[in-house]
Amino acid sequence: MSELRRRSRTLTRRWWPVALAVPLGAMAGAGYAVVSHPSYTANSYVVVVPQGPGEGAVAVNFAQAYGRLAGQPQVLAGAAAETGRTINELAELVRGTTSPDAPVIEITGSGAKGTDAARAADAVAKSLIAFANTSTKETGVKLVPLAGAAVPDRPATPSAQLDVAVGAAGGLLLGALVLMTRRPKSASAAEPGAPAETPSEQTVALSLEVPKRRAETAAKEPQQTGSRG
Repeated sequence: MSELRRRSRTLTRRWWPVALAVPLGAMAGAGYAVVSHPSYTANSYVVVVPQGPGEGAVAVNFAQAYGRLAGQPQVLAGAAAETGRTINELAELVRGTTSPDAPVIEITGSGAKGTDAARAADAVAKSLIAFANTSTKETGVKLVPLAGAAVPDRPATPSAQLDVAVGAAGGLLLGALVLMTRRPKSASAAEPGAPAETPSEQTVALSLEVPKRRAETAAKEPQQTGSRG
């Protein structure tokens, strides 16, 4: 039992940076989740319809092109008037994404409220459709709404579980770095309860031999002095 306790104390002294940093990191992540402002996201969908038969690949290409234009000022100008936001504000709150094999554009809006996120996504989708359909004769495609944005019932961020996991992972990394920078101690210093090493027989014999030789040398010195006189 004493051996188990000794090993437990040794492990505690050696790994205390990790054991301390992980729960502190998790607590920091939980605190961030509590104090950070919630953000909601909503998605609106637009589909690109070709005006001629057998032009599915053309529709996919135009979907990718219009998806990149969803965040541009010429598209956001109409949505800004409808949402009451500036173009720069909408540029930070809305983005467009596309699929490489489907002529669908996903408009994602975000906001402090679920209704704000849905309104921003729908407004940008509507403005994108109006902007693109002015060039239907030249492009040969037409944009039509596929699905409006649904008001989310819970925020997308912060996520308490994700923030706690990220905080714990950061604490683990920090504790490991601290552990790597510590200098290793000797076995006697790291384990006070460990038995001390006993001197070997050769060391004991050498320690006894040295005084013996000194005594013999001291006894010979008077004899040598007398013979010289």
